Amino acid sequence: MGHRAARLESQIKDELSLIVLHKMQDSAFGLVTITGVKLSPDLKIAKVYISVYEKSNRPVVLEKFEASRGMIRTELAHKIRVRFVPDLKFFIDDTQDYVEKIDSLLKQIHESDNQRERE
Repeated sequence: MGHRAARLESQIKDELSLIVLHKMQDSAFGLVTITGVKLSPDLKIAKVYISVYEKSNRPVVLEKFEASRGMIRTELAHKIRVRFVPDLKFFIDDTQDYVEKIDSLLKQIHESDNQRERE
């Protein structure tokens, strides 16, 4: 991917974060963060990854983002200078789930090693 696309991804991520902060705050959501944006090679589709701290809120938050897609895209169009604002596709970023699972497995291994040393 070229430098222009990477720069545009970063700019879209930053602007979407501000839009979420100022236009979409809902206390029912809990902590919501835009964790990444990946553009298609033709720059027409942006996959937007959202981290939701409360796992139980993920479906509701994703629905809210999907329902607000037009408003978000319009706001984004006012903030960035591109000929064509990409279509936004929202996805839940579950990277934190993997981190927690790996951390748990490492703790289990460590505890197992400690038990063996005691025996």
